[in-house]
Amino acid sequence: MFPGYLSGGGSMSISFGSRVVSDFGVPYIIAEIGANHNGDMELARKLVVAAKESGCDCVKFQSWSKKTIFSAVNYRENKFLSDDYRQRKDFTLEKIVEAFSLDEGQLRELKEFCDNAGIHFSSSVFSRAEADFLVEELKAPFVKIASMDITTPPLLEYVAGIGTPVVLSTGLSDPGEVDRAVLVMEAAGVKELALLHCVSNYPPREECVNLRNMEWLRTAYPGCPVGYSDHTMGAAAAVGAVALGASIIEKHFTLDKGMFGWDHAISTDPAEMAELVRMCRSVRACLGSTRRTLTSEDAERRPAFRRSIVAARDIKAGTRLAVADLDFKRPGIGISPVDLDHVVGRVVKKHISADEIIVWQDFDGEA
Repeated sequence: MFPGYLSGGGSMSISFGSRVVSDFGVPYIIAEIGANHNGDMELARKLVVAAKESGCDCVKFQSWSKKTIFSAVNYRENKFLSDDYRQRKDFTLEKIVEAFSLDEGQLRELKEFCDNAGIHFSSSVFSRAEADFLVEELKAPFVKIASMDITTPPLLEYVAGIGTPVVLSTGLSDPGEVDRAVLVMEAAGVKELALLHCVSNYPPREECVNLRNMEWLRTAYPGCPVGYSDHTMGAAAAVGAVALGASIIEKHFTLDKGMFGWDHAISTDPAEMAELVRMCRSVRACLGSTRRTLTSEDAERRPAFRRSIVAARDIKAGTRLAVADLDFKRPGIGISPVDLDHVVGRVVKKHISADEIIVWQDFDGEA
C-alpha cells in the first residue's frame, strides 16, 4: 500500500540520497535547466556552476530525444504550440529537437560534473529506456515525470516499479487524472512519491497560479510531500509556496533571458535565482513551529516592555488601596497588572510616593 494514500497516514517526507525533503521543511530547490543548454555542453556546465553558486540543491535536465517526445505528425507539420517553425529558415522543429537533446554520453558527463560540483543531478524522463539509464547508470536521487505524462499510465507504472523516488508534476490535469496517476503508481509499488502543483502555461497569470491547490494535494495524498513547479516571472509565487509548506521548488534557469531557445525568456537568471533561494529559505525559517514558544530574547525583553502597578498619587501608610490609587507603567519589574485583584483592598504599611513601583513587600505579611 502506498504510504498514507489509502491509510490516511504517512510522514510527508521523501529522501533524495542523504537529503530528507518534507512539507514545511527546508525547501529543496531545483534549477530546471531543461533544454536551456541549447545542446551546448559548455553552456550546460556553466549553468550547473551558476545554479550551485545561487544556492540550488539540484539541477534538472530533460532526457528526451527526437524519437521519444514527438510523433511524425509534429515533424511533418513543423509546428508545436506557438513555436511555428514553418516560418523559420534557420531551424525546423525536427532539427531543433535534435540540436537540443542530450544523448547518454552527454548526460553521463553532466552527472559526473554535478558530482564534482557538489550539486544533485536529475532529469525528466519520457521513455522506459531513459528512466533505466537515469537510475541504473547515473544513480540519480529521483526521477522526474513531467506534467504531460500524468495521463501515460504505462510510463507511470514502469517508473514507479524501479524503486527510486519519483517527483510528479500535476500541470494540465484535473483531480480525477491526478488520482488515477497516484493509484497507478501505488499499484506498481512506488515507495516514495512527491507531487508538484504546477500550472503549465508559460508564464501564467497571477490569478491562475492557485497555490492553495497544494493544500488539496496534501489533504488528498497525505503520504506525499507536496511542492511547486513554478512558471511565473519573479520569486513571489515560489516564496508564497514555501509559506504554504512546499517541500520542493522547481524553477526554470538560464544565464541569459535573451538567448535563443525554448524557455530562456521565462526562466530566472543567476542573480534572480540567488535571491529566490535566499527568500525561500528565509521565509521557511520564519515559519517556525505551530507550538507557541517564547524565545530567550523575548524573555529578556519582558521587564523593559511590560508594565508594573505603580502609585497613581502619593499614598499614606495604612491606606487600603482602591483602583483609583493605582496606575500601570513601565518597567515590568514590580507587581504585574494581571495581579491587580490581589492588590486592590490591601493595606500598605509604608508611604508610597506617586509613580513609585509597588512591590509585595509594601504590604503586611508579605515576604
